[in-house]
Amino acid sequence: MMQDTSHQTDKLVRVLARGDVLALAFGAMIGWGWIVLTGTAILDAGSLGAILAFIVGGIAVLLVGLTYAELAAAMPKVGGEHVYSYRALGHFASFICTWSIVLGYVGVVSFEAVALPTVVEQLLPGYAVGHLWTVAGWDVKASWVAVGVIGSLVMMVINYLGISTAALIQKLVTGLILVVGVLFITGALFTGDGINMTPLFNHGADGGLAGGIMAVMVMVPFLFVGFDVIPQAAEEINLPFRDIGKVLIVSVMMAVAWYALIILGTSLMLGHDTLVESTLSVPDAMAVVMGSPWGSKLMVLAGIAGIITSWNAFYIGGSRAIYALAHSGMLPAFLAKLHPTHKTPTNAILMIGLLSMLAPLLGRPAMVWLVDAGGLGIVIAYLFVALSFMVLRVREPDMERPFRVGNAKLVGSLAVAFSFIMACLYLPGSPSALTGTEWLIFGIWMVAGLAMYGYALNRYGRDYSNQVMQDVYVR
Repeated sequence: MMQDTSHQTDKLVRVLARGDVLALAFGAMIGWGWIVLTGTAILDAGSLGAILAFIVGGIAVLLVGLTYAELAAAMPKVGGEHVYSYRALGHFASFICTWSIVLGYVGVVSFEAVALPTVVEQLLPGYAVGHLWTVAGWDVKASWVAVGVIGSLVMMVINYLGISTAALIQKLVTGLILVVGVLFITGALFTGDGINMTPLFNHGADGGLAGGIMAVMVMVPFLFVGFDVIPQAAEEINLPFRDIGKVLIVSVMMAVAWYALIILGTSLMLGHDTLVESTLSVPDAMAVVMGSPWGSKLMVLAGIAGIITSWNAFYIGGSRAIYALAHSGMLPAFLAKLHPTHKTPTNAILMIGLLSMLAPLLGRPAMVWLVDAGGLGIVIAYLFVALSFMVLRVREPDMERPFRVGNAKLVGSLAVAFSFIMACLYLPGSPSALTGTEWLIFGIWMVAGLAMYGYALNRYGRDYSNQVMQDVYVR
């Protein structure tokens, strides 16, 4: 039975300019994680060890980003990974790749739904009341959950109303983060003390230096995910195709610099003992820079801004990826519905919103679970994209590539290797292996996706997917 295509006469609209795209990707990569996880990274690996972990992880992500840049410019179609992996690796591989990255996107959106009530505690201590239950030793409070759910609703409505509204908010809030970040980093460089940076390197649980660095590197895929939102929204970007690739690479380089400098600034301002006692190290470091508690409040506000940019970007990326899968007959058709006026994938946005509203019910422990389970989905998708890059270079050497990567064989091989190594960090036997709860989240997500995939494949058939996906060959 053929899929109902009546909604497919609607089209996404190209409205995103260069600044919109850069703010979208950079804002996605610098969400709330740098506020929450910087202190943990320094304690796990040492100050220079943490910086090294982010630089090495950033280089790996940059290599993957180069493969994305070439493919996004060559095939500027909604869905990004879905389009590239389908053309190179086929139907089932395309589904696994795209559904994995959607787990990462939904993980970030849900993470922010937990992060928001967490940060509100810093501004309004004691606001969490109304005990509901206890999860992993943490008491979940009704008012705490309400803040996360209300935040999810607001972000869902913003994205429902259209990409232009979401892009404007993204630019304004990303600008605020940059201003506060520059104040912090310059202040730390002038007033910080190098003695606070000891130890420069820390031993991991296995007793070796590599263990500490690896414990930080496992965070990197989750914290750097965001540049791939650009390919997801490719049909809404109003730029020359070559420039799509350029903006993507610039956004990754900016994020690498941002994380390394935030770690440097924090380690200059706070010694080891202070970091151990700190719940939010970057705001605490900002208070020292400014010599006043208001500095901490200012940085918390920047963190809230980061929650908004990341939350917003991954609503965009996740909904477009779900839309692309449904549009090509790999998920039920109702998820491919576009709003007649706003031109947004409404049902995909509603699906992400409903899932993210569940996260606050699990309390603060859910933040770590979502980081790790979502991170595995992200690196699986990166591996598939890097493989697609290499396959298409061999199979279709004459494909038009407005942004063409030099030394393609070396870049592609390194991107595959780094993606594979990062995926292995999550597996049993690694110092940073996923816990049972995190495997449960990953497993439930994949089983649910495969069930919907099986339903869609039985209902619409591979021929329908092939017919829809032929569009990638035509601009």
